[in-house]
Amino acid sequence: MRSLGWLTAFAMALTPAAAAVAKDEPLARAVAASHRTPTFVERDKYRQPLQELEFFGLKPNQTVVEISPGGGYWTEILAPYLRGKGALYTVVSPQGMESWKKKLDANPGLYDKVKVTQMGAESFDIAPAGSADLVVTFRNVHNWMARGTAGQVFAAAFKALKPGGILGIEEHRAATDQPQDPQAANGYVREDYTIELATKAGFKLLEKSELLANAKDTKDWSKGVWTLPPTLAEGDKDREKYLAIGEADNFLLKFQKPR
Repeated sequence: MRSLGWLTAFAMALTPAAAAVAKDEPLARAVAASHRTPTFVERDKYRQPLQELEFFGLKPNQTVVEISPGGGYWTEILAPYLRGKGALYTVVSPQGMESWKKKLDANPGLYDKVKVTQMGAESFDIAPAGSADLVVTFRNVHNWMARGTAGQVFAAAFKALKPGGILGIEEHRAATDQPQDPQAANGYVREDYTIELATKAGFKLLEKSELLANAKDTKDWSKGVWTLPPTLAEGDKDREKYLAIGEADNFLLKFQKPR
């Protein structure tokens, strides 16, 4: 029965198209695993976790650093995938440390090997210098800009990576016909601005992806990006309209630390 349950969960989580293009079967199994939070699984149609992590070049034997994991959408995939041969660092703020450790401690069979480091105003040692193969962060650049720490975080990622290591960025894409708000108050960041931040830290842009592009996102919402799912900041007002639009227009950028 246990085997049958796993197969059922796998079939439900992966569409035929996604399964057909999966290059990494263990990663596909991690995405389809039954331990994942149901509300996170519902967002897979927007976030495309299998394809995105394959784009960033994730491998099971890598040392990976996830900066600002939020509620754990990506950690729930990365931790079991890396548990056998790799290593995972999760980087959280001092304010979020207690709740994050509570989540990890609740399921030691999955998260007992996850390392937790702290990133705050005075601390940017996210992992041992030169130890990481891959640093990833998902929809967080605007938060760093709001706190005035974006440059420091990119520098910390550069320091943590091995020569030749990869930085993977996902972010809400701002319109190019307006100057970038340095604090990204509406939650959107220009793609060229993000590239500039990474380049200043020493990175070289390798590749872009339109996997998460959404032409329906006009980016002129009264409550910024949070107007759209999953936040739906306006509550029931125009709810169906925003659900039909879906999650924001997002870009993916893949950078490398020079060898």
